[in-house]
Amino acid sequence: MTAITPNEHHGHGHEEHPDLRVWGLITFLASESLMFGGFFATYLFFKGTTAVWPPAGTDVELFIPAINTIILVSSSFIIHFGDMAIKRNSLGWMRFWYFITAIMGAVFLAGQVYEYMNLGYGFTTNVFSNCFYLMTGFHGLHVFIGLLLILGVLWRSFRRGHYSATKHTGIEMAEIYWHFVDIIWIILFSLVYLLNIL
Repeated sequence: MTAITPNEHHGHGHEEHPDLRVWGLITFLASESLMFGGFFATYLFFKGTTAVWPPAGTDVELFIPAINTIILVSSSFIIHFGDMAIKRNSLGWMRFWYFITAIMGAVFLAGQVYEYMNLGYGFTTNVFSNCFYLMTGFHGLHVFIGLLLILGVLWRSFRRGHYSATKHTGIEMAEIYWHFVDIIWIILFSLVYLLNIL
């Protein structure tokens, strides 16, 4: 019989059950999708039962949100480059692409803050503004969490041997989460901005 030493038994460390962690994240994101779905359904209900939508004085601008959309969609491609890099065991390029993604995420949030500061109406102005701030703010919170995940990946990448071509579940999870916030934003942008302007 071949004895299994403690080092052999725990050789994979935190990568011992990567699929369970990924599926746990997917399950969590599925529940978050239901929450956003509830927001979107409520928004569409008010839109369909209100004569003028959005009400006078609460119009939305397209310029900044459109730029933000380009930034966020582009960042989904950028973060995927990082995932492909680590699968080639290129830690340096993974860091580079994740760093660029982090910058793009920060710019997105800055653009959203700038938009809030220049709208001219607040959370309690009317039903539309309530829905608007709730949905965009909740999504912005998810972008912020995703940004923290990306920064966490970058920080852990400087631990010797933490990530490699065969150990990169944390990187994949950050990418999956980032794609999620991207998809939610595309739906939100279409409902709140495009449908009200075009």
